[in-house]
Amino acid sequence: MLSLAYPWIALLVPLPLAIWFWLPAHAEQRPGLRVPFFDRLARLSGQRSVSGGVVASRGAARLTVLGLCWLLALGALARPQWIDPPLHRDLPTRDLLVLVDLSGSMDTSDFVDASGRTVNRLTAVKQVLDDFLSRRKGDRVGVVVFGDEPFALAPFTTDLDLCRVMLRDTAVGMAGPRTAFGDAIGLGIGLFNRSTVKAKTIIALTDGNDTTSKVPPVEAARIARDKGIVIHTVAVGDPQAAGEDKLDEAALKDVADATGGGFFRALDRAQLADIYRQLDQIETRRIDTVSFRPKRDVYWIPLGAGLVLTLMVQAARLLRRRMQWFAPAAAQPLAGAAP
Repeated sequence: MLSLAYPWIALLVPLPLAIWFWLPAHAEQRPGLRVPFFDRLARLSGQRSVSGGVVASRGAARLTVLGLCWLLALGALARPQWIDPPLHRDLPTRDLLVLVDLSGSMDTSDFVDASGRTVNRLTAVKQVLDDFLSRRKGDRVGVVVFGDEPFALAPFTTDLDLCRVMLRDTAVGMAGPRTAFGDAIGLGIGLFNRSTVKAKTIIALTDGNDTTSKVPPVEAARIARDKGIVIHTVAVGDPQAAGEDKLDEAALKDVADATGGGFFRALDRAQLADIYRQLDQIETRRIDTVSFRPKRDVYWIPLGAGLVLTLMVQAARLLRRRMQWFAPAAAQPLAGAAP
């Protein structure tokens, strides 16, 4: 579709006519030949002498060319633009951070995968989480892994394939054998500081109680709540375990309740997959669609048309002059021809 960026330029179309009718003709003094018998010469030629100037008139063809050039120049000044079909872009309105426990207890093999093989807890978490992330189109996702210390594995990004690849490369114990759940929440809060979206969510997966954090998980959760962050906790450990492998369900529930999130318990892979389906329903995808139409300036078209028009007119004038020059020579008889 064609549009004009400056349509008010059309108001200048009648400007040449206003100048023609309202302004006086251009006056120019030229030297002339004075003869004493001018009146007699005028009578003999049948002409009537008048005083004043003479206004030269242009032919209809020249006026038409000038008018077209004026219209084409105004068309270029109006900045014509060709508007392409609208393009749509989906903007994420949610930042989703996944906290994954890599402590030594995640190496316990008490989960069965989809093929029936017995796998450790981390493998089961990665398999189900991979499927969950594949359905999070429209969200920005980040990944934090924690053991003795928390580490940002992947910053917030819409490249979900990157997050999935980074998760597949994780291994038990790579962040230390113990569990620093509270510090992981604190690192997540720091990552959200640069976030500009309204919906901020943390999904924390752990199978042990906090044994090494500098900030208790509940205290970190209260800070997250003040920042507008919702935390969902998923317990993937054995409630009957003892020692460092003991699952502190009370702390995980307090963390979720403090932020308005949910607490889930996964004792096998089927429950873990069901938890992700519930989270997918709770944390529905929110997408803002922004539409814009690219514009391309095409002012060069009327400019080019005006240039071609003037070149054609000049070429026609030169050709006519050439023909006038050669016409008298062609009319003269050849030398030595018979009378």
